[in-house]
Amino acid sequence: MSGSRFRILIAKPGLDGHDRGAKIVARALRDAGYEVVYTGLRQTPEQIAAAAVQEDVDAVGLSILSGAHNVLLPEIAQQLAARDAGEVLVFAGGIIPDKDIEPLKEAGIDEIFLPGTTTAEILKYLESRLQPAGK
Repeated sequence: MSGSRFRILIAKPGLDGHDRGAKIVARALRDAGYEVVYTGLRQTPEQIAAAAVQEDVDAVGLSILSGAHNVLLPEIAQQLAARDAGEVLVFAGGIIPDKDIEPLKEAGIDEIFLPGTTTAEILKYLESRLQPAGK
């Protein structure tokens, strides 16, 4: 139960209506001991950032398959920063072309997971990136 001290928000930005992957990741995180908040479908960047602040999360996981990643993901990072929550770890998964990954990382997305990534890989990433308070 390595994740029991961390809260993670899982969100589906934009008009993407496919949430199976987000729900699988949310369940894997929950089973690993993380507290998980799932916002549901069709969330705006403002709604996601507001929920992250309200829920006092340590990380935000975004699932996007719509092709709007270059607009929505940087906007979420900006909205978090505008709410003094720029330290919240933001990671994403979905259909994202290789050429878009580096610009998204430069815009504040810490890691991008592509199709075929296992939940074990995501858990290993979070374990390496989230540190207990005071460390």
